[in-house]
Amino acid sequence: MTTADDLLPVGLEDALPDRARKITSAMRAVLDAMDGHGYDRVRPPLVEFEQSLAGRMDGVATRRMVRFTDPDSLRTLALRSDITVQIGRIAATGMAHAPRPLRLCYAGDVAFLSASQLDPARQRLQLGAELIGTDSVAAASEIVSVAIDALTAAGVTNISVDFTLPDLVDALAQDAMPLAPDQREAVRRELDTKDAGGLREAGGDAYIPLLYATGDFATAIDKLAALDAGGALASRIEGLRTIAATIGERARVTLDPTERHGFEYQSWFGFTLYGDGARGALGRGGTYTIRGSEEAATGFSLYMDPLLDALGATNGDDGKKLFLPLGHDRGTAARLRAIGWRTVAAVEPTDDPQQLGCSHVLNGDAPRTL
Repeated sequence: MTTADDLLPVGLEDALPDRARKITSAMRAVLDAMDGHGYDRVRPPLVEFEQSLAGRMDGVATRRMVRFTDPDSLRTLALRSDITVQIGRIAATGMAHAPRPLRLCYAGDVAFLSASQLDPARQRLQLGAELIGTDSVAAASEIVSVAIDALTAAGVTNISVDFTLPDLVDALAQDAMPLAPDQREAVRRELDTKDAGGLREAGGDAYIPLLYATGDFATAIDKLAALDAGGALASRIEGLRTIAATIGERARVTLDPTERHGFEYQSWFGFTLYGDGARGALGRGGTYTIRGSEEAATGFSLYMDPLLDALGATNGDDGKKLFLPLGHDRGTAARLRAIGWRTVAAVEPTDDPQQLGCSHVLNGDAPRTL
């Protein structure tokens, strides 16, 4: 019998066996791909001091964190809402003297006090990798490649990577397209909403053509280069071309230079990942600076829910489950498990293999299809 106390809060849900199996399979594939590129896994705690979580990177909103008082220190603790900031802390403290560039990866849950309008989930499984000690074009190329390889390993098809320039306004406003300091935020806001009329009202007429330098990378980057008469974006444009060239045919590349949603702490380069079947972005990444240590870094984060959308029914249980009758040979069962079979052993003479979801039954020393 279900009571009101058994219901979960809005935005939280159980992952039942089929979904949990798919999550585990995808997580293992992503982590193995990152490990193959030399990224060492770390496991930061679920709870930290609020100030530590909020102080390492720009754009981390403490109002979205679940916060409470630590009975020992009487300081405010918070459940993490982004593991990237914790990797920054680890790099700046416990691994401050490790050789650079430092390659770290992670997988773990993050939590939010309330859901956003775009995503009702208040708990997510976040996976990612960080290359710490550099934000060079080579580092950005590596991170994008690792992200694509991780999604491919998990089974995602038709991957698309959308590039952006998070510091576009700052790069142009100084000289090439001058803006007073009090105009810059208004221009950023109107670029975010793709509002040409709002840009005019904000004094950003010169920025309107940037709204149209979007789409397929080869075409959009040429449009952006043509608009960059003063050369303020020359190094960034060249960097984007280099990164796109390293992707080759592994993913479709697009460009939206004014996009800032989800890039609150990125610096010169950002990217969003998409794939067939996913309702939204699979993840985001880019270059940033770890506050406190002021160390440059490049990384990406993936989220499991859209990843599972992209995988559909192809990920997880392959349906091969072997029923082991009473009195079966345990050595044979162990050998079959070692080569990938999942086994379900009978505990009562009346156990029915089909009711238990088995596809095969052990017949002597070999599986037999039911």
